[in-house]
Amino acid sequence: MPVFTSDFLPTIPFRNGHFNTMYRPLFMKDIVKYNRKRITTWDHDFIDLDFSLIGSETLAVLIHGLEGSSESKYMTSTTNHLNSKGLDVVCFNLRSCSGEDNLLLSTYHSGKTEDVDFVIKHILANYSYKNIVIIGFSLGGNLTLKYLGEQSDAISPIIKGGIAVSVPIDIASAEKEMEKLKNKLYLEVFFKTMKTKVLEKAHKFPEYQLDKDKLFKATKFKHLEYLYTVPVFGFESPEDYWEKASSKPFITAIKKPTLLINAKDDTFLSKECYPFDEAHNSDLFHLEAPNYGGHCGFINSFKASENTWLEERIARFINENIGITIL
Repeated sequence: MPVFTSDFLPTIPFRNGHFNTMYRPLFMKDIVKYNRKRITTWDHDFIDLDFSLIGSETLAVLIHGLEGSSESKYMTSTTNHLNSKGLDVVCFNLRSCSGEDNLLLSTYHSGKTEDVDFVIKHILANYSYKNIVIIGFSLGGNLTLKYLGEQSDAISPIIKGGIAVSVPIDIASAEKEMEKLKNKLYLEVFFKTMKTKVLEKAHKFPEYQLDKDKLFKATKFKHLEYLYTVPVFGFESPEDYWEKASSKPFITAIKKPTLLINAKDDTFLSKECYPFDEAHNSDLFHLEAPNYGGHCGFINSFKASENTWLEERIARFINENIGITIL
């Protein structure tokens, strides 16, 4: 305990993990009119925060996944749903992901919780919310769990809990899973923007001596980590990065009510990404592992009105387990 028995049971086409993964970004049409606030970071860069406010005492901080943004469909659908439940929302665009390249050579990575801490402290210093909940998807979920564990002894009492969805909490094994043939299409989609960004950085920062030939030939995340993540962020190796950036070792330190939702048919995730033991041995860290849902999918049917399971599950956890009353 606490491991939840999931009630998510989609119609037959959506019991295919790939179908469920791809349906949301291709066919869902949630739109949000954000109010963007640009904040200047301690290292003379900027972070763009997209707010959707209704005048609540509670703020949900949403963090997107790899190469996503506030416009990712899981971000817009969650924003709309939480607004309808009486919560303010801010979507945290990771550096280089807001539609405009950031100013520095460094952007973001799976474990860069310094930026999460900076954004949370900015909100605490400049807004008067009574409650804050952090909600992350995929890479953003890894940041959420790692941050809550790292900061467990120093975290503000205003932070009431967290929710993470479709999270590769063990990066080393998850990357090996991503290298399999079943995920080739997804890798190609990710690499299209990631390689372009690395090339742009090399053009802007001549001192960053990129081996362009190796970049063009890169077929694994590990290749990009050798070329960019390791030298730019000061890791010793990809293996060093995997170890330091993974959130799994920090889960046992979490002291706020927190939920991880990882579907068993998520082709991005390895068996190491389902922390049943950690959840069984915790009073505050909860795990829900539905049989279906894909990666950041959790679509139930072709009827749009029936496709709010994930958003409703997030709202229910906030209400029932974090203890914040919502509509």
